[in-house]
Amino acid sequence: MSVSTSPTSLRRAVLDLRQGWEQRQLWGHLGWQDIRQRYRRSVLGPIWITISMAVTAVALGILYAALFGNDLSVQLPYILVGFIVWGFISGCINEGAEVFIANEGLIKHLPSPLSVHVYRLVWRQVLFFAHNLIVYAVMLLIYPQPLDWSVLLAVPAFALLAVNGAWVALGVGIITTRFRDIMPITQSLVQLMFFMTPIVWIYDDLVNSPDPAIADRARLAEFNPFLHFLEIVRRPLLGQDTLWRHWVVVLGITVVGWTLTMLVMRRYRSRVSYWV
Repeated sequence: MSVSTSPTSLRRAVLDLRQGWEQRQLWGHLGWQDIRQRYRRSVLGPIWITISMAVTAVALGILYAALFGNDLSVQLPYILVGFIVWGFISGCINEGAEVFIANEGLIKHLPSPLSVHVYRLVWRQVLFFAHNLIVYAVMLLIYPQPLDWSVLLAVPAFALLAVNGAWVALGVGIITTRFRDIMPITQSLVQLMFFMTPIVWIYDDLVNSPDPAIADRARLAEFNPFLHFLEIVRRPLLGQDTLWRHWVVVLGITVVGWTLTMLVMRRYRSRVSYWV
């Protein structure tokens, strides 16, 4: 199979992204429709996801507060915000793995850029994230946080999260379309990383543990890229000091991720319609 790797194919890949972005009205409408279709016979609609997430986070907050001896006012907000951010990250990865497979009919019969389906997915996850912020607002009423101007950093931090969600969905989606076994592997890895990422356990507590062995093992979490994506959003929302090393790592991953994804787009974008 001969696949073009010329500069022209790279320009077409860039053009695909630009044309897809210009069709915001299309993928914006489709994203809304996805949510309406999924909950069309439900009274509360997507709020059910928010309720489910809140109940799970509260239960784990109570459990881990007792296990680690932390005050519930510290443990619960940490877990709640962690769940909200992780929901967006895992949604982009898990749904991104099947983004083109799930849209087989549209890809074959609707002449639109491939990136439209990725923008649609990310937009849908943004809407879910916005719904889950209701839990964050309620949490602030019950457990007020020491917020200051730095809370505004959550906005560019989430924008970075969305930009990375796009390249992950695009790159993994193309690869999974060709190799279908990648999808269950991706889902298993996301589930594993949930436990390895400080979502329900407080990273700073373990790093500052009086036991050197525990502190050294906890520092290994710095090699977990999800830690950095989580912290650039969670720390501002909890009124914690900004650690710029997390931003540097995330920016580095963003550049490398999009570079690799554009290489994948350049080589295999034209094959996706055949693979689905």
